[in-house]
Amino acid sequence: ITVSFRCPHCKNISTYTGEPGEKKIITCPECNNKGKITFPGGLRDGQPAIQVQNLTKIYGDLTAVNSISFTVYTGEIFAFLGPNGAGKTTTVEMIEAIRKPNSGTIKILNNDISTHFNEVKNHIGILPQEFHSYERLTVRETLDYFSKLYKNRINIDTIIETMDLRSHQHQQYRNLSGGLKQRVGVAIALVNDPEIVFLDEPSTGLDPKARREVWNVIADLKKRGKTVFLTTHYMEEAEYLADHIAIIHRGNIIAEGTLEELTTKYGRGDILHIKNCRTANTKELLQENGYEVKQQNKGDLTITIDYKDRVLEILSLLRRECIEYNSIDISRSNLEEVFLYLTGSRLTEETKT
Repeated sequence: ITVSFRCPHCKNISTYTGEPGEKKIITCPECNNKGKITFPGGLRDGQPAIQVQNLTKIYGDLTAVNSISFTVYTGEIFAFLGPNGAGKTTTVEMIEAIRKPNSGTIKILNNDISTHFNEVKNHIGILPQEFHSYERLTVRETLDYFSKLYKNRINIDTIIETMDLRSHQHQQYRNLSGGLKQRVGVAIALVNDPEIVFLDEPSTGLDPKARREVWNVIADLKKRGKTVFLTTHYMEEAEYLADHIAIIHRGNIIAEGTLEELTTKYGRGDILHIKNCRTANTKELLQENGYEVKQQNKGDLTITIDYKDRVLEILSLLRRECIEYNSIDISRSNLEEVFLYLTGSRLTEETKT
């Protein structure tokens, strides 16, 4: 496998070869800065579950989805990340055969859905955006009702146990908290025991505690062997859950990869913060040893680190030179930085528009 890597120091772009999933320490040919990369493929050793090629959807003068392509592999959580209006729901509804594309192909479990959707519909489960159910039905009645829509269905008690709904099974849907309602929505998506589960913005509008509960449910789906297609505008959700991430912006996929691949390629790098350094000339000393250092207020220093072994090197240097400081911490590069680098705006700002 050949990958391109942008040096965070001199911005030079070089190519490297390696095996799928291999981790390799590299040296920039321009500035000799060292870093570490992971070659893609290590997590994606399953068979293709969803294959999308050149998918396009146009509404009048608006191109909602612009010739996008990607593959979701069996057994992984695939996050489709982007701001509201980016084209996430339009894409997932085309995959679910709810909307018809203007062009492009979609295969689910190697079946072209334009001609063989009946062969795959019993293998997928769907939690739509802004899910609602019948207010006066209990949890058990709700699951029983939806299960009767399928020829193949799983035992209701099994779903209740899987979703940890035993103590709520006789409560009416209208009396459930937001987090529990979403959990019931995921349970409904599982009534036919699908291989692939589509979750469209499953934690939107939930408080942080309820959101975490839903995340745990989604993570458990992967443990049970399900393939999960997750659309979200929450970067923390994608960072916490996803094996693979595709970022969509204004109908185009602008980046794709694992979290580590995206942050390595587009992020600023991890930052080591040294708080209240009380020894003179520490910045100069670190720079002489090849580190990129910035001076903050009150003796605080920030150092860009390209791989974790650098932390041990820096600590060893500080100890050897008897440099005094209050504390250190590390801030990791994240998807917010990736989105900012690629679009010039923050994902949170895009979400508000």
